[in-house]
Amino acid sequence: MGMDMSDTFMLEHGLRGTLRRSEPMARHLSWRAGGAARIFYQPADVDDLRAFLRAFRPPQPVLFVGLGSNLLVRDGGFDGAVILSHHALTGIAVEPGGGGFASADAGPRVFAGAGVPAPHLARFAAKHGGGGAEWLAGVPGTVGGALAMNAGCYGGETWNHVVSVDTVDRHGDVHRRWKPEFDVGYRHVALRSGEDEWFVGGVFAFERGETARAMGRMRDLLATRVATQPLGQPNAGSVFRNPAGDHAARLIESCGLKGFRVGGAQVSIKHANFIVNTGSARAADIEAVIAHIEATVREKTGIRLVREVRIVGEAAGDARPGERK
Repeated sequence: MGMDMSDTFMLEHGLRGTLRRSEPMARHLSWRAGGAARIFYQPADVDDLRAFLRAFRPPQPVLFVGLGSNLLVRDGGFDGAVILSHHALTGIAVEPGGGGFASADAGPRVFAGAGVPAPHLARFAAKHGGGGAEWLAGVPGTVGGALAMNAGCYGGETWNHVVSVDTVDRHGDVHRRWKPEFDVGYRHVALRSGEDEWFVGGVFAFERGETARAMGRMRDLLATRVATQPLGQPNAGSVFRNPAGDHAARLIESCGLKGFRVGGAQVSIKHANFIVNTGSARAADIEAVIAHIEATVREKTGIRLVREVRIVGEAAGDARPGERK
C-alpha cells in the first residue's frame, strides 16, 4: 500500500499517535451529531501532543475534545485539528507525599491527566482515602473538560479542589500553573495573563474520607442522575447555566418548551435543560432548538440564558422548522 499524506506527516514529525482526515465528529460527541474534522489526532502521550502542536502550526485552529460532552460541531465541520485527549492523556496517581495526611481533615493529593474521565477521578480519590470528590461521578466528561469550564454538580465545583495544573500552549510548550494564575467563576476559567493554553493534567486536593462511605455516596448520586436525566438518549448534559437564584430547567419548563423539537432534536421530557437526539438529529437541528429556547425564555421571562455548551465549526444548510411532539 502506498504512503498517503497522513503517513508522510507522521514520519516527518516523528509522531506516534493516530491521525485521520475528514473524521466524522458525530462518532466522538455525546450528542452523536455534527460534521467532520479536517484533521483528527489522538496523541500517544503528552510528549507526542507537544510534537503534533509544533508541527501543526498557527494560524490553523485547534480544538481539544475529551468525551465530547458540552460540545457541538456544526454540520459543515471544523476546519482545523481536533485533538482527542480521551484514551491518551490518562495517567492518574497519588502525588508523592500526597498520601501522608498533614492534618485530621487532609486527604490525598491526586494527579489526573486531562483525558481521565471525571468519574474515574472520583472513584480513585475514594479508594485512596479521599472525601468530597463524590460529586465528580456525576460529571459526564473528562478532567480536562471539567478544568476548562469549572464543571460542577450536586454542590461541588472542580476548581475548589485544584492545587495546580499542567497546560500546553500552541507552540507545544508545557507550563505548570497555579490556581491564583486563573480567573475562576461559575462555569468559567481563564488565564489572567490572557495566554491561550490547554489543560493536560492537574493536581487535586481532597479532604480525608472513608472509602465505603464515599462509594455509597457515589451510588446515590448516580441513582439520582438515572432518575432525573435522559441518560438513555444522546445528549450533552445541561445546555444552559443556571441563572443566579434560579434553575434553567425550571425557566424552560415554565415557558412550555418540554417536548419542543426541530427535526431529530428535542427538549427532553425528563429534564428541560437537556436537548436529546431522538435518532436523526443534525447539528443544525440542535442549534435551532437552543436558539428557540433562548428567544422564548427571554421573551417570556426577560432572562437571558447563558450556554454551557460550546458550538464550533461551519454551518451547512438551514434547520428544519420547529414542531411540537
